[in-house]
Amino acid sequence: MGALPLQLATRIECCHGHHHIKGTNGNNNDSQRFPEKNHVRSVECIPPRPKRIILVRHGESQGNVDESVYARVPDPKIGLTSKGKAQSEECGRRINDIIQKDGDHNWQLYFYVSPYRRTLETLQSLARPFPRHRIAGFREEPRLREQDFGNFQNREKMRVEKAMRQLYGRFFYRFPNGESAADVYDRITGFRETLRADINIGRFQPPAERHVDMSLVIVSHGLTIRVFLMRWFKWTVAQFEGLHNLHNGNMLVMERGYGGRYSLLMHHDEKELRRFGLTDEMLIDQEWHKYARPADLNYDCPMVNSFFPHLNEEETCNTGEQLSR
Repeated sequence: MGALPLQLATRIECCHGHHHIKGTNGNNNDSQRFPEKNHVRSVECIPPRPKRIILVRHGESQGNVDESVYARVPDPKIGLTSKGKAQSEECGRRINDIIQKDGDHNWQLYFYVSPYRRTLETLQSLARPFPRHRIAGFREEPRLREQDFGNFQNREKMRVEKAMRQLYGRFFYRFPNGESAADVYDRITGFRETLRADINIGRFQPPAERHVDMSLVIVSHGLTIRVFLMRWFKWTVAQFEGLHNLHNGNMLVMERGYGGRYSLLMHHDEKELRRFGLTDEMLIDQEWHKYARPADLNYDCPMVNSFFPHLNEEETCNTGEQLSR
């Protein structure tokens, strides 16, 4: 097929990370008809990735100190104690200290929050150290909600159900009229895709301000945070079941590494992560994430050798042959 006439060809150029799009006759007719689209032409091809994704568990709630509350108050309506509000505000100060140490004065935060009362109150207290110009925005995200344990919860029945969960397996056990951790995994997968799209297009940053050093803060619940990390880092069910809950008002920081991927080892040390439940293999993988690029694949993933028994047998055999020489 012959080439299109020059006057019909649409010319798209990319120069120094910017797109310049012109109409077929050399005039920018589209921008004249739709002036609100003009800013698209100056958008960078690849928006900067947020420096951090900070995962925060809500502060101490009324249900944390008195489980009988669940029998008379709907779970989404259970609020924080005064101690929980103080924990949340202290967490906000710690986040502020972390960012201040960067020495960059042009930074902002964007928040994602579960719609439960205790997480909303956590965010309100957590945000107190930050003036308005530091807050890029927030989004209430129902997929970040707590695992559903049913509606009003009978305390004695829940103790039996939680004991059954330990026998059956923490990931797959589904509470009657509620959810399993596997169900939470499914909705967190949907949220992760939304989050990745937001990151890739820089949705939380106005186009003219993409030089801002942005950090994301996700305010959620203990199990939901563990499932989020499992989904993000592709941890196995067995690895998930070895994790521990964060304490109320505490956080984990996924920080952008040297190649652009996020790693827990950029902020936390090995001892902290072992207390949370990370194994040797998970720590080795986090070390890889510190230097890898977003599109990289870990061809030396330690999980491969440990999962396939015959690979360990080959390695043992090869080691024995070398020693016998």
